[in-house]
Amino acid sequence: MAEKPQDDRYRIQVNVRTQYLKEQSSPEEGRYVFSYAIRISNRGSLSARLLNRHWIITDSDGRVEEVRGRGVVGEQPSIEPGSEFEYRSGTVLKTPVGSMEGSYGMVAEDGARFDARVAAFTLAVPNLIH
Repeated sequence: MAEKPQDDRYRIQVNVRTQYLKEQSSPEEGRYVFSYAIRISNRGSLSARLLNRHWIITDSDGRVEEVRGRGVVGEQPSIEPGSEFEYRSGTVLKTPVGSMEGSYGMVAEDGARFDARVAAFTLAVPNLIH
């Protein structure tokens, strides 16, 4: 799929908030659990439906996991111009710091397919990075 960043009809903005879940983590076993909240905003002029996701998850030891799947949290939401879709999910790392980045495969109401890029964001145990 090709990104169409120059075309205002297909403008999708993605914002991410992360949280370390201490109560679900077990550092002595190399298990660090993080949640992330995603807000997908349609800033374009056409409705767009999220078809699939692609994540690249990297821990601080350089281990990389790629995740591909249909929709998000069991849904393939259609997002109208000027509206948003929000969801929460999570991931587990073997190290206290890592990152995620990826994209959402979208289809606009005119049938055009495009990728909405998710810029890299950090997953980190609080007070570990300054």
